[in-house]
Amino acid sequence: MKVYHGNILTVDKNDTVAEYLVENCGRIVYVGDSLPEAFKDAKTIELREKALVPSFADTHIHFASFATFYAGLNVMEAKSNSEILEMLQSHVLKSKEKIIIGFGASPYSVSDGHLVRRTELDRVCPDKPVFIVKYDGHACVINTALLNKIRDKIKGLRGFHEDTGEMNQEAFFAVSDYVTNSVSPLHLIKNMQKAADYMASVGIGMIHSVSGVGFSHDLDVDMERYFGAGLKNGMQYRVFFQTMDTEKVIKRGLTRIGGCFETALDGCFGSKDASLLTPYENSNDCGVLYYSDEKVTEFCKKANRAGLQIEMHAIGDRAFNQATRALKAALDDYPREDHRHTIIHACLPTEEGIEICKKYNISLSVQTAFIDWRQEPDEYLKEILGARSKRLNPIKTFSENDIRLSAGSDAPCTTPDPINWMYKACNHSCAEEALSVKDALRMCTYNGYLATFDEKDRGSLETGKIADMAILSENPYTIPKERLGEIKVTELLLGGKTYESAVSPIFTHIVRGIKNKGNC
Repeated sequence: MKVYHGNILTVDKNDTVAEYLVENCGRIVYVGDSLPEAFKDAKTIELREKALVPSFADTHIHFASFATFYAGLNVMEAKSNSEILEMLQSHVLKSKEKIIIGFGASPYSVSDGHLVRRTELDRVCPDKPVFIVKYDGHACVINTALLNKIRDKIKGLRGFHEDTGEMNQEAFFAVSDYVTNSVSPLHLIKNMQKAADYMASVGIGMIHSVSGVGFSHDLDVDMERYFGAGLKNGMQYRVFFQTMDTEKVIKRGLTRIGGCFETALDGCFGSKDASLLTPYENSNDCGVLYYSDEKVTEFCKKANRAGLQIEMHAIGDRAFNQATRALKAALDDYPREDHRHTIIHACLPTEEGIEICKKYNISLSVQTAFIDWRQEPDEYLKEILGARSKRLNPIKTFSENDIRLSAGSDAPCTTPDPINWMYKACNHSCAEEALSVKDALRMCTYNGYLATFDEKDRGSLETGKIADMAILSENPYTIPKERLGEIKVTELLLGGKTYESAVSPIFTHIVRGIKNKGNC
């Protein structure tokens, strides 16, 4: 039994701040402003200037991809393409991988003003295939060694650019499928264990992973299921299968469908293929809508009737309309009171779509790390969107319309960091769209657990719930919002215990997950 004394930010329905919390056998047994006599002899942790909050939830992460890049080559902080090439050269010298996989290249955060090119990659690594994914996760650059292996498979696809080596749209997905099938499952699981430890270091106790990126027989989905079900340290893991094939999901006993990839309705602003109602500035191009309205509506109706929870990626306003209209049609066809369907990103919403979300109780998983983002700066967004750039990520508008928001990193696009999510939400580049600190904390904690029906046991610090908690270096409710980014997570407690590393013998981990039937 332990007593926590100090700033207890419960994130209950009243955002109560208590002075005492008592944990016993992994559960919260008391929360209040005075300590009952029965707990007087228990060990007391004095928080002092620190604060105890619910553990955070990342409600949109490509976890297997993040694990791969977290353990490998990340060029996101490079300031020039020559620096990217130096990083690549250093990585090649020590790497034993058959294909060099990197992440984070951006034309907007390097002095060159353009994406690193195929011929540049060739100079550093002419013999071994190189696959560098763009920062937004929707495009890549490959070298000639990789191009020669897959040219015949991709040369007729949309988004194929042999001259620069940049691959977009279907060409990118095809290259991704090829590369992912080269990754050793055992090596990937080891990297996932290490990535889970990173998530814990920033206070995250719940991971919503979107899975299904081209492994043969959907091996990656099953691998993630068993990985999540095999965790024994209290870290919570929920899998969303990125497919429109409801039978595949039902066959595996999963209750969640969608995410990105096969359930991405459009692209992104970085590649100017997010789907817009009117063209990009100085262009006749409205981006890419991957599916017809009929196909998306048919998918939503089938998945909704099957009792599944649906998630879809929609960044542009045309895609947002498509997503909301399809979900509306599905819920009109087969009403469900507590479906918890979710649209991911919702960067450029419409009034019509917002009304549908409000009326039909459709949730949004937003990425506040995209606000004032170095890899995709405001100047670039203004250049391609014009006045529309002022309407991006209107999280306050969503909140005022009673639309439930949860927070996701979209990692590896951004590095998971709930403190940064809160900071960006409360210091929005469009001041009128900034959230209050209490709303931001709720978005990053309780609402994330609510998103997958986990709020009965987790997400707030209330009597009877599992003691999944994070200790912060300062109280976010009392410091200036401009200083929120300075807060550190000093400890993560899951089930009342200090987080223990997920690293363990891989075979044992997976067998444990299989015994648990991959339920996660």
